Amino acid sequence: MKYLIIILAILFSIITLKAQNRSAIEGQWFTEEKESKIEIFEERGQFHGKLVWLKEPNEDGEPKTDQNNPEKSKRDRPLKGLRLLEGFEFKNGQWESGEIYDPKSGKTYSCMMKLKNQDTLEVRGYLGISLIGRTTTWTRAN
Repeated sequence: MKYLIIILAILFSIITLKAQNRSAIEGQWFTEEKESKIEIFEERGQFHGKLVWLKEPNEDGEPKTDQNNPEKSKRDRPLKGLRLLEGFEFKNGQWESGEIYDPKSGKTYSCMMKLKNQDTLEVRGYLGISLIGRTTTWTRAN
């Protein structure tokens, strides 16, 4: 009985540690330029991110819109609240198999993210294979 309790305690610790690592990405993050803030959240087992703050939210007195979107029908939607990160899964200590949308260019890239430390997130967008891409560093917004 004593060994069973010890084994259960160890298993509970491992499960709790994995859950903490999995959700460590959740919260609000400043992009590298500090021009916007992205909120990362979990939904149905996957991680997503939406734009929640812009340093300059308006243009000509109106909220900025997704004007560079390749789909004309989406160009009038406001940037604030827009999902920029979609479908990330936590595997091997990083979040992968997701996509990132760049509203400046209107392009969508494959993406993976990795915590450098508790307050620093490396976000790598790429085409095809991860060797061909760009990494940017986001910082946690408190």
